[in-house]
Formats: sequence, C-alpha cells, structure tokens
Amino acid sequence: MKILFVHQYCGAMGGAETDILLGAGSLKNRGHEIALLYSSRTGRGESAWDSTFFECFPLTGPDAVETVRSVLEKFQPDAIYFHSLPDLGVLGALLNSAVPVIRRVHDHRMYCMRGGKYNYFTRAICNRPASWRCVFPCLASIGRNSGGLSPFKWVSYQAKKREIELNKKCDCFLVYSEYQKEELARNGFDPAKIEVCGPVHDTDAAGSVSSFDERNLVLFVGQVIRGKGVDLLLQALSKVRVPFEAAIVGEGNHRLHCERLSARLGLEDRVKFHGFIARNELKEFYQKASLLAVSSVWPEPFGLVGREAMYHALPVVAFDAGGIREWLFDGENGFLVPWKDTDRFAERIEQLLRDKELARHLGRRGQELVSQQQETSSEICPVEQVLVRAAQRRGRETRYAL
Repeated sequence: MKILFVHQYCGAMGGAETDILLGAGSLKNRGHEIALLYSSRTGRGESAWDSTFFECFPLTGPDAVETVRSVLEKFQPDAIYFHSLPDLGVLGALLNSAVPVIRRVHDHRMYCMRGGKYNYFTRAICNRPASWRCVFPCLASIGRNSGGLSPFKWVSYQAKKREIELNKKCDCFLVYSEYQKEELARNGFDPAKIEVCGPVHDTDAAGSVSSFDERNLVLFVGQVIRGKGVDLLLQALSKVRVPFEAAIVGEGNHRLHCERLSARLGLEDRVKFHGFIARNELKEFYQKASLLAVSSVWPEPFGLVGREAMYHALPVVAFDAGGIREWLFDGENGFLVPWKDTDRFAERIEQLLRDKELARHLGRRGQELVSQQQETSSEICPVEQVLVRAAQRRGRETRYAL
C-alpha cells in the first residue's frame, strides 16, 4: 500500500514529529511504501526522515496546489495520512482528490484560534467550542506574531470556522486520547469518524532503566514555550529542600525568560538549559534522571513525553491538564498534581528524590503499563487498520486484509 504523509515539517521538532517518524518506520517495516509531502525542513535529525521515507516532496514554488497535484500524480498514494499543515489550499486539494484523507490530530490548532485551548495571559483552560466568544471576551483574534515588525497579528474567526468545516470532510480522525475526542465532538466533528489511537511504541527505548543515583536529576523534555510551564517548574524547584540537579531539554521562545527567572530564583547552579538534543542522545538523560517533570499548564492532548519516560522506567510528576490523566495514574506510575499547584508539585518531586525505592517502584510500574499495552496491541497496528479500511471504502485495492 502506498501512503503519503503530509506534515508541515521534515525533521525533528517536538513530540508530534517523533511520533510521525516512529509511525512511518513502523508502516515501512510492515511493507508499505511511504512518502512525505512537507512545507519546511527543521535542520534537526533530517537524515532519519530522508532514510525512512521513499521520497520527501517539498512544497516549493508559488502554486502549492499544483505541487500537490504533481505529487499525487507521481506517487499515486492509496491513502493520505495528513498531520499538520497551515496551508488550507493544500488540504482542499487533497480532499478533492479521489484518495482518502486520514487526519492525525496532534494539538488544538485545528479548532482553537489561540492554538492552545487556554488563555495566554491568564492561562485559564478553555472548555468551550469555537464561537464568537473566542473574539470576545477571549480576545483570541489578537495573536502572537513570530515574524515581522509587529509582535501581534490578526486571527480571523470566520477563517477558523472555514478551517473547521473543511477539516470535517476528512474520512477519519485519529486522536491520542478520549479528551481529544471530546474536544473534536464539542466542535461539531462526527464522533463516528473519530478513533482513539495512542502513540507508536518506541521499541528502541524498551528495557532501559535509570540508575536513580544521588545526583537527583529532575528532567524536563519538551518545547520551552509558555504553555509547557517551565517557569512554574522553576518555581516548584525553588521550593525543593533536598539537593538536586535539573536538566531542561528543549528550545523555544520562552527560554530566555526562564533562564532569567532561574537566575532570580537562585537556581542557576542547579538548573541547566541544554537546548535541543537529538532523540538518539536523549536516552542518556533518561538513564541518569530520577524523575520526569511535565509542567504543562495548557491542556495536553496526550503528553507523549510521559509515555517515553515510562519506557525508561521513570516516574512522572505532572499537572493535571488535558489528556495526561489518561496515562498518569496518581500513586501508580507517578503523581498527578492539581493544575498550577507549585507547592504540591515541589512536594511530589521532593518525595521521589528522598525515597528512591518508591521512585523505582513507580517507574517499574509505568514500564509494565506500556509493556502490557504493547503486548496486547494487534499484529497490525491500529493506524494501519484505519488506513487500509479507508482505502478499501474508497474502492482502492490493497493487498492487506483485515
């Protein structure tokens, strides 16, 4: 079966890109021919993408729609696995083809004008569907502008509604959590077309266990942006009363603010900002850490990094936001902390650093949970099942029987 992946990036960026690459590798190993249509390269880990995909097609030139048509004619896919791409003209061209389009929903940008389902200024989590209330009182029409002379940009409510209606035409939606499924249904998507399908199992990480040594390393892995709450993690760390070190692994536009905050809190000798670390080098951090901190204050669609930590038998301390509670069970594989409660976050970190046997027990339990999920998964991965069914419904012949 020929599958065309469509995504904004070619290369490493965040958890979504890690899952895309793992999924592509899994489908390739299952005998599928896979290609990638992308908008830009990240400059990170691109060789792994180039070697995994049969071909990587860039969206170059002034006419993206014509590029799409050319790629479809050249590759002739049986199914399109659409991830994230801001150009709605590209999505429209794909939907107008005779090829089924399966959409993997990684975040909230498809139906949220702010993109994060929380108020950037107050950090309050939003539980409403897209409506005129996004314009007022949320003021989501005023967005951050990452480029250009002005720090702000105009976000159109009507354009977002058109985007939602266009996306509803996809054949199927894959989400990581029940929380995501509820959010899509809240925004008018047909629940019958939404399937909960967890992240791809990372077999390379299995069996690795931390030393839990006296270094007391607290690990954060993710983009250093405001929604990830690194500033709140730093506030919590300033309240921890046992010796520790902290490694902040990731890049983002909130890094400078967090580095300055770390200095103000007197943490500069214990907290190190490592920037982006290639995925094959992350294993060393997991092996040396005593716990993973997930300090997200935006409602995580799932929290893929937590699953990665569980592979390495690391306990997790996280704020209860979004879909995190679907894999983090308080007192079983880590601790689920009330949203934005930095005092409680600090207490749980300190508890695990003081009680290494408890940390090992919770970490082993987390590793058992992901191992059990891997063992009970079908021989044909759920994503493959969805892609094959969609192709067969469109009358496309595949050699993969379900």
